[in-house]
Amino acid sequence: MTRSLTILGATGSIGRSTADVVLAHRDEFRVEAVVGGRDAAALAEVARRLGARFAALSDERGGETLKEALSGTGIASGAGQSAILEAVARETDVVLAAISGTAGLAPTHAALKAGRRIALANKESLVCAGEAFMADARRLGVEIMPVDSEHNALDHALAAGLNRDVEKAVITASGGPFRTWSKERIAQADADVASAHPVWSMGSKINIDSATLMNKGLELIEAHHLFGLEAERLDVLVHPEAIVHGLVQWRDGAVTAGLALPDMKVPIANALRHRERLQMDLPRLDLAAIGRLSFDRPDEERFPCLSLAKAALKAGGAMPTVLNAANEIAVEAYRAGRIRFYDISEMVESVCSTFSGRRLSAPAIVADALEIDREAREAAMGLMPAHA
Repeated sequence: MTRSLTILGATGSIGRSTADVVLAHRDEFRVEAVVGGRDAAALAEVARRLGARFAALSDERGGETLKEALSGTGIASGAGQSAILEAVARETDVVLAAISGTAGLAPTHAALKAGRRIALANKESLVCAGEAFMADARRLGVEIMPVDSEHNALDHALAAGLNRDVEKAVITASGGPFRTWSKERIAQADADVASAHPVWSMGSKINIDSATLMNKGLELIEAHHLFGLEAERLDVLVHPEAIVHGLVQWRDGAVTAGLALPDMKVPIANALRHRERLQMDLPRLDLAAIGRLSFDRPDEERFPCLSLAKAALKAGGAMPTVLNAANEIAVEAYRAGRIRFYDISEMVESVCSTFSGRRLSAPAIVADALEIDREAREAAMGLMPAHA
């Protein structure tokens, strides 16, 4: 049966991998809409390749460029927030949510409210508004399939038993570009070096989050909401080979793990087909050829962002929303060369400390999460002169 698909974040790394899966299985998918950010030419190219019926660009200034690039194709287009909402409102079976950062929260939630099944690659939807997001999903009967390789692996591993029997669910981290570096050497690294991920091809912001290990902390928060596991039953291991993506330790001592070569097309295909296996022409995992899989505990002294994320998860309430907002501002400043590597964690810690005394409850609706996000961003921006 052919399934219709809308892709949010069609020009990013997840969007491009999704396009590869779709093009390899033309009889399985029909693309209803594609959504991009600022690059009208790239979005038009994706829309043409996939035969999408509608293309939406978030940047209103690129609307005419997009329209001209699609002239004669029969593909309708639009730009701005209204166009994105039109894209997610169009009738479709699955919405692949891969817009990076908090910017992806509103359109992903709009797709959920429309009753679409969500293939979720935007972790900020759950980090910023996890309780509200999951409550709406339960109320509407919407299924959320995780696209991140770690959560996709846990989804499979957890199917081997009951949630109450889980002793520990573990996601893995490659360790990023600074896995073996001293703290002193890391402190001097610029954003170009931090963006060079040793395993995955992702956007610059996510690559830097991987370098600080904040990405793993955000993924722990995401796992908490996806699988209903408390902070005490979630953990991280550093695994540079990036073969084991997630594993579950059961209370009887058994372990179930999800393994695959590091290629995002594997979890994407799985999420799009609701655990039905597609034939994927990818290299097969040869453990004998690999020979050795290694694991270490993360060094939270060299990578304090992971500790901050764990603390935010344990604190609960609105603290994960605050953490994420502060981190996005700090990472952008680091990318622009305005602050140093360890200023990221210092800024995040300062903002979280500012909000901790307010004991804000978890956002009950997405609008509340966006308001807390705005306040935390303002607080982070206020710290900038001290760190610049």
